[in-house]
Amino acid sequence: MSSKKRALTMAGVFVAGIIGGGALMYSDSVYDAVNDALGKGATQNAIGSVGGVTPIDVSGMDLETALNAVQANRASLLEQQLKDQINAVQAKNDQIAKLNQALATANRLLGSFGGDAKADTPVPSNAASSANAAELQTALNNASLTDPLPTTKGQLDGLIQSIKGKIDSLANSQQMDMLRLQSLSNKRNEAFDIMSNFIQKMQDSRSSIIGNMR
Repeated sequence: MSSKKRALTMAGVFVAGIIGGGALMYSDSVYDAVNDALGKGATQNAIGSVGGVTPIDVSGMDLETALNAVQANRASLLEQQLKDQINAVQAKNDQIAKLNQALATANRLLGSFGGDAKADTPVPSNAASSANAAELQTALNNASLTDPLPTTKGQLDGLIQSIKGKIDSLANSQQMDMLRLQSLSNKRNEAFDIMSNFIQKMQDSRSSIIGNMR
């Protein structure tokens, strides 16, 4: 499966999980901070910015409601991070596709040279070569490359190597993007497990209290 398909597949699963699974849990330190703020009757019952999350006013909330608010805010932040990551992967996929098109066109133009052509051999001036040269110029523009159109075989060889280098660089960078995307997916799964356990514990606590009242 291509990198593009893998990225979009993981992204689809992750986003669907956010929609279906709801909000995510913060760490224990945030839980304790909310608990302290509510239990001690602090005059400023709000959770400040933690890891880039927008402050949330929890005054007047019970503990469960406050934690749900925190989780929803965290989920929104992670969803935006995921969208940005998917956009970054998509942009690199598009750029790699444009570079591959430019590389294919350059190779076609290279094929117009004879097998014994020297580096200083001019680009052939026949109709086929002229058409390939014009197509190469368009491909370079589409890929946002400012390299001048080659006029000799040596220049064309240099351009081909330059395009290959750019493709390799983007491919390596894209691997890091895919690892980050996988990391976000793993964090989401872990956080969803914590969220499920939290809901179950709250339900068990309510059931225990009701049972003791009977």
